[in-house]
Amino acid sequence: MSDAPEHGGGHGREHGHGVRADADRRFLIAALLLILAFMAAEIVVGVFAHSLALLSDAGHMLTDAAAIGLALVAMRIAARPPAGGFTYGLKRAEIISAQINGITLLLLTILFVVEAVHRLISPPEVQGAPVLATGLAGIAVNVAAAWLLSKANRASLNVEGAFQHILSDLYAFIATTIAGLVVCMSGWARADALAALVVAALMLKAGWRLVRDSGRVFMEAAPVGMSPAEIGRRMAAMEQVAEVHDLHVWEVTSGYAALSAHVLVAPEADCHAVRQAIEVVLRDGYGIEHTTLQVDHAPARLLEIGRITRSSCETGVTGVTGVTGAAEPHCRDPHGPSHPGSSGRDPGSRDPGRDPGKGAGPAAGGRQGPR
Repeated sequence: MSDAPEHGGGHGREHGHGVRADADRRFLIAALLLILAFMAAEIVVGVFAHSLALLSDAGHMLTDAAAIGLALVAMRIAARPPAGGFTYGLKRAEIISAQINGITLLLLTILFVVEAVHRLISPPEVQGAPVLATGLAGIAVNVAAAWLLSKANRASLNVEGAFQHILSDLYAFIATTIAGLVVCMSGWARADALAALVVAALMLKAGWRLVRDSGRVFMEAAPVGMSPAEIGRRMAAMEQVAEVHDLHVWEVTSGYAALSAHVLVAPEADCHAVRQAIEVVLRDGYGIEHTTLQVDHAPARLLEIGRITRSSCETGVTGVTGVTGAAEPHCRDPHGPSHPGSSGRDPGSRDPGRDPGKGAGPAAGGRQGPR
């Protein structure tokens, strides 16, 4: 029988999340003030010119301002330290903000499509000159706002959501300018509706991407670009590792990957040394700094025989070929695939996840982290 199980849990280095938070807030606040100033000017001009188009566009600018304001509030909430039942803090407030921004873009897409179809059927009289002038001014303002937001950390879905709002508004003003020019030169009023449909298509793409990416975080999927199967095989291929199972990889928030796993090692192995070696591989090879690893000694009889007859993660027990008696349980609630290590296979067998003559996985320096 093996020695009494030893456990090891570890966490990576201090996380750098929020290091750029103050700088990001300054960029977002500057963009917000710029948008609000232009929106106020649009309202004044729209009232004096009796232009419904300008007033409706000011309403669109209001959604941009709301998106940036929501992002700022989410950043402040997410910066709060863990407390009470919120053991990760409120970092996912930023993901909620990103999803709200994505849903807003999708709703605006529907609104734009409906209105554009209506205007294609019954085109209203459009004054080309005010539309052209407003479009040019809007392009300048939104280019400045987009530049400010591009200086912030767009790896954050929260910041990316606000940026996509501004970017969609920039596209809208470009389309408005082109439509205004066409109306001025030809008087063809339907150009305005066609421009709106182009903008709606771009907004649909941006909104869907935000909803999809934020949904992955809420569903605790592995970060984009990370393969849990590959990570499991690489961990199992390390020296003294007999098996890796109950492997989970997820994102707490944008750019904050976390991993937990149950690792079985050879009876003579140093659990703490193996855990530290795995942490280095996960940090340097995949950018995962937050790890929780349970490391136990595998039953000695299992390793004397040289192979695992039944996957412990499918049955909850570890069996040994040719040995009679009850199997030795080591996992009360097993789930997920099992990755057998070199210490738990026949000497002549090879790792199913490896090519003969090749390494166990990507080079340690080949960082595969989130976006």
